[in-house]
Amino acid sequence: MFEELKGIINNSYSNISNYKVASIVKMKDGSIFKGVNIENPSFKDGLCAEQVAIGSAISNGYTKGDFESIYVLGSNTYAIPPCFLCRQVLVEFFKEDDPVILYDINGNETKYQIKDLCPHVFGEENLKND
Repeated sequence: MFEELKGIINNSYSNISNYKVASIVKMKDGSIFKGVNIENPSFKDGLCAEQVAIGSAISNGYTKGDFESIYVLGSNTYAIPPCFLCRQVLVEFFKEDDPVILYDINGNETKYQIKDLCPHVFGEENLKND
């Protein structure tokens, strides 16, 4: 996946920070969906690469339970984990044992499971009014 991520990272629209991120989600049926970060002057309104890739899968008819793994490449010499907003999105669509594979720009791999990055999740059960 590293080569595919490397092939799309320069599509990142990061004209403000020049911090590029690419992501690929792999579905259980083998399909893949790609995303890059998209910035604008109001950083809060930007989109993370992970969100774009997941959104692309959802837009193509996939749903919770269809996701198998996620791959992320940042333009650093060290692997970057997803931000906390992305982690919340990961919790929604991935299972706790699903892999999160992070790469640095040189192709070095760091692997986690969702539960490693998101040990205390906010989920649907927290919305119940007891």
